[in-house]
Amino acid sequence: MADGSDPIVVGDEGNRTEGTEDSASKPTLGDKKVKLFLKATGDAPIMTKNVYTLDRFKQVAFVLGFLHKALKCNSEESIFLYVNQSFSPSPDVDIGTLYDCFGADGKLVLHYCKTQAWG
Repeated sequence: MADGSDPIVVGDEGNRTEGTEDSASKPTLGDKKVKLFLKATGDAPIMTKNVYTLDRFKQVAFVLGFLHKALKCNSEESIFLYVNQSFSPSPDVDIGTLYDCFGADGKLVLHYCKTQAWG
């Protein structure tokens, strides 16, 4: 616009007010917790609680260990974990990294099952 009142301002840090109610309610990449939604797939038993808040620096191996305990699996039983019904993440990947790349609506959806379902 010719009068200098451009409606879209990119990188204008001076107009943000820190500590307001609006800025506190919006999730940012700097948050230390990730909302995790665990969804049963195939023959896996459905857990009564399926939404958890997890430290973003925890790894997928931690979630797999938690699922083994929560589902009362034997040591020889396997748990398969999938991100967005498409791929199985490596056990050493941080949950925060998965959330940053594949999270939607403020949560990361992970599907779990006892037999291989996808990929």
